[in-house]
Amino acid sequence: MPMNGHFKVILFIESSRASGRDYLRGIARYAHLHGSWSFYWEPGGFATTHQTLKKLDMDGIMFRDVGGLKAQVLRLGVPAVVLGHRDREVRGLINVVTDSEAIGRMAAQHLLRCGFKHFAYCGLARSALEQTPWSERRLQSFRASVVQAGFKTPPVFVLAPLSDWRRTRRQLADWLLKLPRPLGLMACNDDCGAQVAEACKLAELAVPDAVGIVGVDNDEVVCGLADPAMSSVALNFERAGYQAAAALDGLMQQSNQVPHNIRVEATHVVARRSTDIVALEDEHLVKALTYIRDQARTPLTVNEVARIAGVSRRALERRFQQQMGGSILKAIRRERTDQIARLLVETDLPVARIAESLGFADAQHFARYFRAAKKVSPLAFRKAHK
Repeated sequence: MPMNGHFKVILFIESSRASGRDYLRGIARYAHLHGSWSFYWEPGGFATTHQTLKKLDMDGIMFRDVGGLKAQVLRLGVPAVVLGHRDREVRGLINVVTDSEAIGRMAAQHLLRCGFKHFAYCGLARSALEQTPWSERRLQSFRASVVQAGFKTPPVFVLAPLSDWRRTRRQLADWLLKLPRPLGLMACNDDCGAQVAEACKLAELAVPDAVGIVGVDNDEVVCGLADPAMSSVALNFERAGYQAAAALDGLMQQSNQVPHNIRVEATHVVARRSTDIVALEDEHLVKALTYIRDQARTPLTVNEVARIAGVSRRALERRFQQQMGGSILKAIRRERTDQIARLLVETDLPVARIAESLGFADAQHFARYFRAAKKVSPLAFRKAHK
């Protein structure tokens, strides 16, 4: 074993996507804090390396699960962590996998809050190179959440990798035109979501008025290139990278206390223009929900929301129960809590500052309010997700 934790680590992780860069950022942070690691890294990441692993001097490896590398790693028996993307979990290695169940559920809840009553899913087909079990799992979770809310099973369009994009976009556009609208659509990742947005243009379906789109990964470049900018489920890849490095460190030091799996957690939905809509026919309910969403950073009362909606509190409560499945106060607390969660994850503001900015009387009241919804304290939530 190398002295003073000076390990030689191979990294085959792409940097062309935000997820890969975040993984690398987390790995680097762990290495800086817990020893002096030397890295061999090829920016291509996904491409099969020109080097054979047997020729590389290494103590451990972290890699995406491309076929050639996986087979080499298993033959060599070196300490390894595989960052799942293309295949199912690899036996005998520590696997980093996304929480697809939470992702599908979170996307469904976001579209349901927007008021959509018709839903669809766009996934990625399996191929010889990519098995995409994560797309199927996200679909299953999304479908279950929609059906549980009382709506029909969402239809599915599956994009074939490496297909003729012009023909596929036409097929996707024709499929979208056959579906009832307004439609809330979940894409299995941001790349698929961007393709859906292009198909909507071809079909002359306005986003978000006719089709609301939410992707996954929150790659700001991909989401920003979509027109309009695309909402997306954010995943904590950096934290997973840190945990993966810690697990590899344990393997290289021959520790028995290492996890079998590391989960990339879904933290929240980053709402952008692609779902900036309240897709309901009830104008009073639309006014109420829009006001709650727009004013989530300020203390709100039920009477205030009813006044903005232009109906009595009793009448508005009845509309909320019938169409949204909950009370006005529940909707207020959900939006406020989501706002808190975003600030905890996306900023370094002290908890007291966040409480003050959202109009809470004191940090104690703020903490009780958040714990009632999330079942954890603000600090514990930040530690788990940031």
